[in-house]
Amino acid sequence: MRLSQMLFVTLRDDPADAEIPSHKLLLRAGYIRRIGAGIYAYLPLMWRVLQKVSQIVREEMNATGAQECLLPQLQPAELWKESGRWDTYTKAEGIMFAFTDRREQQVALGPTHEEVITYVARDMIKSYRQLPQHLYQIQTKFRDEIRPRFGLMRGREFIMKDGYSFHTDEESLKKTYQDMYQAYSNILRRSGLKFRPVEADSGAIGGSGSTEFMVLADAGEDEVLYTEDGKYAANVEKAISLPIDAEISPFTSYEKRETPGTETIEKVCKFLKCSPTNIVKNVLYQAAYDNGMTVLVLINIRGDQEVNEVKLINELTKLASQYGAKTILSLTIPDAEAQSKWAAKALPLGYIAPDITNDSIKSDKAIAPEFLRLVDRTVVDLKNFVTGANESGYHVVGVNWDEQIKLPELTVDIRKARPGDRAVHDPQQMLKSARGIEVGHIFQLGTKYSIAMGATYTNEQGEEKPLVMGCYGVGVSRLAQSAVEQSYDKDGIIFPVAIAPYHAIISVPNINDAQQMEAAEKLYLELNQAGVETLLDDRNERAGVKFKDADLIGIPFRIVTGKALANGKVEVVKRATKEAQEIPIGEVVTTLTNWVQEAIK
Repeated sequence: MRLSQMLFVTLRDDPADAEIPSHKLLLRAGYIRRIGAGIYAYLPLMWRVLQKVSQIVREEMNATGAQECLLPQLQPAELWKESGRWDTYTKAEGIMFAFTDRREQQVALGPTHEEVITYVARDMIKSYRQLPQHLYQIQTKFRDEIRPRFGLMRGREFIMKDGYSFHTDEESLKKTYQDMYQAYSNILRRSGLKFRPVEADSGAIGGSGSTEFMVLADAGEDEVLYTEDGKYAANVEKAISLPIDAEISPFTSYEKRETPGTETIEKVCKFLKCSPTNIVKNVLYQAAYDNGMTVLVLINIRGDQEVNEVKLINELTKLASQYGAKTILSLTIPDAEAQSKWAAKALPLGYIAPDITNDSIKSDKAIAPEFLRLVDRTVVDLKNFVTGANESGYHVVGVNWDEQIKLPELTVDIRKARPGDRAVHDPQQMLKSARGIEVGHIFQLGTKYSIAMGATYTNEQGEEKPLVMGCYGVGVSRLAQSAVEQSYDKDGIIFPVAIAPYHAIISVPNINDAQQMEAAEKLYLELNQAGVETLLDDRNERAGVKFKDADLIGIPFRIVTGKALANGKVEVVKRATKEAQEIPIGEVVTTLTNWVQEAIK
């Protein structure tokens, strides 16, 4: 492609609405243009990148035996109501574009396709002889993000590969899951990215086990905790660890003490001269379930620890059935206005104890009459601890479970793991932190959707059984921007060779110099014929402008038909290292071909 004929406009200054380097660079380099909040046009350079990423994805998926298809973007609400996720996506998370069509039917633009593919399987798969099956698609998805940001990282419209597998049993599912683990690793490796697979929370998709594939980058939205021995890595939402040991309590007997102005852990520790590891912190949450029921949740956790709200939501989801519900819509720390709706009397905030009485809750059929009491493992073995006294301005010290206060029955792990904690698999290993961008996620769904939607098959014994499912997603447009976020410098993008829009760019310093143009045209033709995708910058611009643009758009190799022509050579510059060398014109095609082939192995 000749740059003089391409829709190509670069910007010298960072756009005002771009926050992270990759977003700024993609806009400046003419790869994308903002159309609306979270909505972008993929311009010619970007489309080539996306096609290359898609092709790598397609090749790796096809190699596993997966079959490509295309599912509808427009989805009937009935399918989502069958699975029980309509309220989750339209009310709780609120990320689905849902509307009523002219026939007064509720429909939505697909943020994901579990329901649609389960419907297809229910209609078409009847016997164990048809299993396993694995279908995938590469398609645009839609999510009504409350705060679209970071360009293609968190947009309202994006390109994604999503795949779904169907099996007779968990053993078959795990084989495909492992195949996808390898395929996703191959996709990221072939794309030239540094990445880390990590244990992850399954979120609204559901299922038993899941793995995220994180591209390592300082601007990543996700925090990854890992050990240097390479045996553990997890998203902070999922991570488990061993906290530091609690210090020995300075209190030896039970006593109620006046502690004015000590509503925070820090103030309590300073006033009582104790460690936060000696304190049982009591955190109050308000959970709203999908049947309209409100449940007040009281968490007992060690004073130096934080509640992991993702883990807490998972625990509350497990308990939904005891409140006659299916899922949780929201989880909040109730402010004064929220408390006024359910509190029978003023609560001693900052001084609540684990045994606060249930008569603090108003009698209302839409409100659970008792606190749901969950105790984190960090406090179960504490001795002579400090906690609130259920009276403003007072704490109790020297408390022991089942002596002064009954230990709640439900013990859970809902603390947030953090850097510096000890690893569960080896307490000698300390957790370290890195930032990552999630570009892929694989799930073992099990029978969640097949049971909900009645997707079954007949086994060898003639029995009807629910299909066992897996789900596998790669963000194609997100992966493309992640590559930029991971690799850039002060001059612009440094695209990996495998997914760069072009392998090489020929910069002609002076298009009015016949010798320079003749050499450039010859190389342009020969390189493209040899499979080295090459741009020709034949614009009537100064050499400096051309060099800056070549660096900005991140083409891996720049060929300059300049002064070196006098010696029968051209200058070739590697974008990643800025290494420049003069190569005889007759050797350029062979040299570039070898470099490209070596880079995309």
